[in-house]
Amino acid sequence: MDEKPAVKRLVPAALQHIAAMYAGVVTPPLIIGQAVGLDTAGRTRLIAAGLLIAGLATLLQTLGIRRFAGNRLPFVNAASSAGITPILAVAETNEKAHQLPAIYGAVMVAGVFCLAIGPFFGKLLRFFPPLVTGVVITLIGVTLMPVPVGWAQGGDKEAADFGDMKYLALAAFTLVVILLVQRFTQGFVKQIALLIGLVVGTLAAIPFGMASFDGLRSAPIAALPTPFAFGAPEFQPAAILSLCIVMLVLMTESSAGMLALGEICDRPTTGATLTRGLRTDGLATLLGPVFGGFATSAFAQNVGVVSLTRVRSRYVVALAGATLLVLGAFPVLGAVVSLVPMPVLGGAGIVLFGSIAVSGIRTLSEAGLDDSSNIILVAVSLGAGIVPLAAPTFYVDFPAWAQTVLGSGISAGALVAVLLNLFFHHLGTRSTPRAAVLSAASPGSGTQIT
Repeated sequence: MDEKPAVKRLVPAALQHIAAMYAGVVTPPLIIGQAVGLDTAGRTRLIAAGLLIAGLATLLQTLGIRRFAGNRLPFVNAASSAGITPILAVAETNEKAHQLPAIYGAVMVAGVFCLAIGPFFGKLLRFFPPLVTGVVITLIGVTLMPVPVGWAQGGDKEAADFGDMKYLALAAFTLVVILLVQRFTQGFVKQIALLIGLVVGTLAAIPFGMASFDGLRSAPIAALPTPFAFGAPEFQPAAILSLCIVMLVLMTESSAGMLALGEICDRPTTGATLTRGLRTDGLATLLGPVFGGFATSAFAQNVGVVSLTRVRSRYVVALAGATLLVLGAFPVLGAVVSLVPMPVLGGAGIVLFGSIAVSGIRTLSEAGLDDSSNIILVAVSLGAGIVPLAAPTFYVDFPAWAQTVLGSGISAGALVAVLLNLFFHHLGTRSTPRAAVLSAASPGSGTQIT
């Protein structure tokens, strides 16, 4: 993870991360901007702010500031789509002039909340043995699979041609290109199979009119974000409570991402690493609204890039973060990245999220599944995590806070796995079975604890 690759390897590897994350980074500001009635210029400013904050947060995570912040993992931070629904609910309860101020005030308090309780998450690492982390990593891949499937169908569910065969064919073509590169190449070319698939898929889409250049033509050359451009933050108790609950979910997902990267990179995540990573989440969430950003969390698709390519250098992701900063300052450059059609991203996304699930299965294979209690733990936890995927309306009659927590398969599965691990391996037992133990350094110390 501390290797500094040569430029000829560094740049293509970073471009892979940018291509994988770009659609996810711009989705929250795009959806929220449309929901609150911003014009094209306003949505452009919102997207530029999202890219800027994502770049700053990613640089801080990968490079770190001494022992204060940054997990120093190949870890991407950006505005999470998990917060979109609660944010839109806040917008619906306010008049137009107060929508974004109320949202930003609640997000800022959620950032303070994350900073306050982040250190306690680090101390809870012993409750995340391989048995639990394996479940969570698997669920990250499985529950996010509808995302690339939607991309493969065209991306816009409201469009009349959503799911058209031309989109599916383009997604399948991109997937086949990636598979062929993986099968018939070696070394660095094999490592950038994802990028090659994205480029070839985009080039193939152009003759058929499936790559839109409208964003490139309309994007301004430069657009530096202005502090509080959408109004001073307003602090409404109901909105704050809602976003703090969302922040708990995002912290769980971020922790899962760090644990997953630790397993993938053969450097187990310590309590101190977790604390520094969550502190970065809190800082980005607190300061992001100043420029127009939202609550930030881990990006699972980039965990998939690391898992697939085995390029673990945090400096690759740091370069991707620096590039996001430039894209935020010069929207015309970001529009070039957005040329990649949604179906092309869908074909690549199936590989990305599938590889995360494989990493979780690999972790579970080493977690003592010959024990019947462990089998029950994994079975029930996976079931709880897949419920929101299999039946999206299952929790529709639950209280709002329960819908927020349980409506995310990742957080629901993680919660059930932790509780069942406590029930089977901690409560009323004198010792913890070997398979249920995770060695982790306590925050602020160099010793190993279990």
